[in-house]
Amino acid sequence: MAIYSQEFKVQSVEKALSKRDEQTLHDIADNLHIGYSTLQRWIRLAKENKLENPETNMSTEKSPQSWTKAQRLEAVMDCHGLNDEHLSSYCRENGIYPHHVQEWKSDFLSEHQASNSTSRQEQKKLKQENKRLQKELNRKDRALSETAALLVLSKKCQAIWGETEVD
Repeated sequence: MAIYSQEFKVQSVEKALSKRDEQTLHDIADNLHIGYSTLQRWIRLAKENKLENPETNMSTEKSPQSWTKAQRLEAVMDCHGLNDEHLSSYCRENGIYPHHVQEWKSDFLSEHQASNSTSRQEQKKLKQENKRLQKELNRKDRALSETAALLVLSKKCQAIWGETEVD
């Protein structure tokens, strides 16, 4: 949102009020590179003598883009479950629009899903590593069982036939 000087506002209103018949307020607003509704508001304020000496300062509300992540999350949680009327009321009080809340909610959900996909990738790697280690353990277990069986058989053979060990 552009911030215009008081002089620019006064000159714009003077130009709009002294327009020629063939000119429209839309044309003047376009030439000044301001919105039509902005020009109309300035004219209304000038007619009420509030343009040059504004009674209220500009809002100190922060723009939706300057809200912190924590403030955005709080707004999303505050708006959860509100009907459209209450949501609009909440948004007006806080200087935001309902689409900002929806956008923030989508951002949080997409971040959550991205972290879930990262977590899923890690889980997949861990499962693969576990499977590999399990195969290795089974292989070593079979080898140990075979070695133990051979040792038992060799001892039984010695006991039965009385053979001596060959060096």
